[in-house]
Order: sequence, then structure tokens, then C-alpha cells
Amino acid sequence: MTLLQPPPLSVKKNTRTVGKSSQSVFFIVFTLLMTTGISVRLVYLQIVEGPKLRLRAEANRIRMIAKQPERGNIFDRNGKVLASTRYSRSVYLWPMAHEKVSWSFIGQRLEKILEIPQQEIEKQLQEAGANSSSLIRIARNLNEAQITALKEYENELPGVEIHTDAVRYYPHGKELAHVLGYTRELTPEQLKQKQQEGYQLGDVIGQMGVEKAYERMLRGEWGGQRVEVDGAGRPLRVLGEKQAKSGKDLHLTIDLSIQQAAAKALGDRDGAIVALDPNNGAVLAMVSHPTFNPNIFSKQKLSQKDWQTVQGQDHPLVNRALSAFPPASTFKIVTATAGLESGKFSPSTVLQTYGSLNIGGTQFGEWNHAGFGPLGFVGALQWSSDTFFYQVGRKVGGPTLIEWTRKYGFGKKTGFEFASEEAKGLVPDETWKQKVWKMPWTVGDSVNMSIGQGALQTTPLQVAMMFAVPANGGYRVQPHLLKDKEQVRNEKSRHSQQQTFSASWRESLNMKPTTVKILREGLRKVVAEGTGKALNQPTIPPVAGKSGTAEAWKGRVKQNHAWFGAYAPADKPELLVVAFAEHSGGGGGSIAAPMILKIMEDYFQRKSPGKYQKPVSN
Repeated sequence: MTLLQPPPLSVKKNTRTVGKSSQSVFFIVFTLLMTTGISVRLVYLQIVEGPKLRLRAEANRIRMIAKQPERGNIFDRNGKVLASTRYSRSVYLWPMAHEKVSWSFIGQRLEKILEIPQQEIEKQLQEAGANSSSLIRIARNLNEAQITALKEYENELPGVEIHTDAVRYYPHGKELAHVLGYTRELTPEQLKQKQQEGYQLGDVIGQMGVEKAYERMLRGEWGGQRVEVDGAGRPLRVLGEKQAKSGKDLHLTIDLSIQQAAAKALGDRDGAIVALDPNNGAVLAMVSHPTFNPNIFSKQKLSQKDWQTVQGQDHPLVNRALSAFPPASTFKIVTATAGLESGKFSPSTVLQTYGSLNIGGTQFGEWNHAGFGPLGFVGALQWSSDTFFYQVGRKVGGPTLIEWTRKYGFGKKTGFEFASEEAKGLVPDETWKQKVWKMPWTVGDSVNMSIGQGALQTTPLQVAMMFAVPANGGYRVQPHLLKDKEQVRNEKSRHSQQQTFSASWRESLNMKPTTVKILREGLRKVVAEGTGKALNQPTIPPVAGKSGTAEAWKGRVKQNHAWFGAYAPADKPELLVVAFAEHSGGGGGSIAAPMILKIMEDYFQRKSPGKYQKPVSN
């Protein structure tokens, strides 16, 4: 009898109990964590990153085809076009073009047709960024052969687009280069500075002259189309359009006829000519030589020959009308004013002149080496006597002479629109001399300054302002180029008690009437009987003016600067011209005065036909 029997082989008993109850909790917690993580990620992607991701998706689906605004036109005071727009064909690409498989072939083909290195094209696309939704211009001013080639290979160049662009055009070329300036594509450095103002890659900007000074008014506002495209980049439909807004047209105070006459009178001689309305400071002409053709900057890339025309040792991009030089004897207008206004000299003062004067142990000579005998202020201006004005400068002293120099507007910028291009010049004084030369101001410095020499530096525009003071009866004028602004201010002045010009246009120097009278008589005598007889011609009305010859060296060779400033008619001036010839080697009366004669003959012969004798053609 068997007492114990083994259990059936197929039956097994699970005796494990440790951890059995926590497995379900673990899986529940794990599932909850995963669900929560996914939910948080979805919330992050939709709410936090949603706008950014939507923009990225739209960048692939929606493209912005930008429309460049037309730059505002520039006109002279009579409505003649000085700067306008012409139209050229340009090549555009989408920024992601260089990331496509087909780019190696497309890039090589574009390099050959456009004559632009493939690496240079790639660089422009990379700078824009692959996610940019705007077309990028890679070439401008296509010629007919390039357009034909691009159309011929159109099927092999997907994504390459040809559009018409507005390009700046200057119909008068070199004649107005330093007035108008030029436009050029933004440099990478400029783009960084201007992006916040709405500028973008490939945009153009005024680089000097009126184009730079009035960039905001001339520029306009970009427009364009929002276009939906398919996966291949083909347009499906236009989603919206914003019209480009053209820039504002500007009317300048420049008179094109006077400008052209001035450019012709200066010719190939280095220097500058400035013409003003002496009553309100309106700039009628501003010429500087050497000059350049601003149209070359409208090209996609300047050739080596183009660069040579603007990078020469004679600095053709520098506006000499706004550069500083010693004013020489033209400055005797200021010295005469200081002497008469100081009370140390009367209108009837007569001084003996000499071949030279010994002052402080230094010999200061007369320009004719003989003197002119006894002279009053009118005669001293007529003959430009150095020794007369040495005595005036010595007696009034440095502080008074410097004070009147600054009252005339020297030593600071004039307020002219080209602030970044304009030199303020230099009016030396005790502080300056101690700082630079570590020496005190001496009587010799006052004497040197009295005839416009020494460290004194003035610009042709400042010298024109100086001549305007006696011309208009004792007012310092504000030189300006924008006629629109002039019209606004003159309109205000009509409602003022002065009934002529508002205070913002000119400021009285509070000179004695006798001082203004002597200055005007002296300047008239210069032309009628003195050093400016070249302007005493029947071909123009009576002229008043003053010559100047500044000592200067070019290297080791002495080549003086020549000046002449004049206004006409002498009794009621309407045209003031200052001519400056840099390193001319001659005198103001022989070199600069004939330039002014040509300009005035052109102006007055056109204004009053038959009133004056016609100039004899050379």
C-alpha cells in the first residue's frame, strides 16, 4: 500500500510574490510620464515654436518677390533733370539655390554667361541665408548677349530669373559729380548698420553728395508680391501685393547753366568754383576738379580702368569746394572789418605802405617789394597792400582779429548739407598754438594772419560766405542746396517784419554802415582800377571782387594757389562766384579772375540778351 504519491508532472505551482504588486504601478507611471512628455513637446512645438516653424514652412511654400522702389529724381532750380532712372535687366536666384543637387551645373553655366566667379555667387546666396524668402540679385546691367544666352539655356537653369531693375542715371556725368554724388550697393559693413532701417542685401544707397545727404527722401519704400509655390518652386498664385513707393523728387538751388559754365571755366585745372546767391546763400554751382563719372558706380562691378579713374593720387572723389586751404589776400576783407569795427581805425585812416616792415625781428615784405605810398582802406583793398594790413593786424591784435574771423563763419562747418564731406578749416589761436607748437601767440602770428597766411585754413564755400557779407550789406548767409526748403523758409519770411529773408537764412554781423560802405567801395576799386581788371569788361555789368595768391608747395616745388571772389552787379548783387586754382603757379588776378569772367559772361548774356557786348571768342 502506497502512502505517498507524487503530484502530476504537468502541474506547476508559482510561488514568486516579491514585486508582483508594483509592476502595474510602474507601467502606469511610465505610461503617464511618456504621455505627459509627448504632450509637453506638442505644446512646445505648437505654442512656443509654432510661429517660427510656421514661418519656416511658409518659406518653402510662400516666396516674396521684392519690388525695388524707384529713386526720386533730382532737378535743378529751373526743373532740368540732374539725376533720374534708367532700366536694366538683372539676374536673380532663390537663396537656397546653391544647396540643390543641380547647383554645380547651374553655377558653372552662370559663371560662364555672367563672367562672375561661382564662389562669388555662392557667397551672396549664403549671406542671404537659405531660409530667406526673397530673391537675391547676383548680376545687374545684363547686355543683350547675356540675356540671349540665359534664355537659350532657360530649361537648364531652373530657379534663375531675369527681372527689370531701376538703375540710377546721371545725364550730365562729370559736370555734377561732386554735387550729386553717386549710389552704390551696400557693403557688408553698411548692411549690418542699415538692416534695422529696412535695407537688404543688394540694396543701393547714396554714398556722397546729395544722394547721401537726402538718402531718406530719395530712397522710397520697397514693395513686392507674396507668391505661393509648389514643391518645385513654380508659382501657383499671388497671395498679396504691395506697391513699391517711389522716392521723393528733389529740386535743388543749382542752376545747370551756371554749373556747366563753371565746369567749362575750370577745365582741367585742379581746384574748385562756387557760385552763390549772396542774398540768401542758395548754391547755384559747385564744381571740383579732378572729377569722376558717377555713372560707373551703377555697374555691378567696377573694372580696373574704372577704379583708376576714382583712386588716383589727385583724389578725384574729394570735393575741393569743401576742402580747406589758406585764403591769402581774399581774407583782407576780414582784417579790414576787424580794424574798422575795433575803433582803433576810422574810415578816414591813412597809413604809409612800405617795401617791407620789420615786426618783432622778422621782415614782412610787400608783394610788389616797393609799397604803394599812403593808402586808406579803400586803396589798400584796391592794391591789396600787404604792409597796410600788417599794420592793421598788429594794432587790433590777435583776439580781435580771431573774433571777427569766427564771426564771418571760419573755423567751423557752414551747416551745408554735406556735413561728412565738409572740412571746418582752422582758425589758429593761443590755445591751438600752445597745443600744437608749445609756443605762445605772438604779434608775428597776428601779422601773418592779417593777409590770410600762416596756419589759417578756409574752404572755397566759406570764402564765398565771406564775400556775401559786403555783397548783401552785412549779413552772414547760410549756404544750402535744397530749393524746396528755401521755398518754405522764404514763405515764412514774407509774413515777418523783415519782409526779405528769415533769420534762418542769414544773420546780421551788426557792422557799422560805414564799414560795409568801405568794403564795397574797396572791392569795386579792385576790379575798376586795381588787381582785378580782368573783370572790368563791357561784356558784363560792373563787378566787385578781390584776388588772393597763397604761398604753397607741391613737394619741393613752390606752386602757389590762386583765388578770386567777385559779385555782380556791384550795386545790387545777384551772382557771387569764388574761383580757386590749386597749385596754379600764378596769381589770383591772372588765373582765377578769367574763370569768373567766363561764368559771368555766360550768365548775364543769357539773362539780358543784347544788354552787354558779346564776348570775343578765343
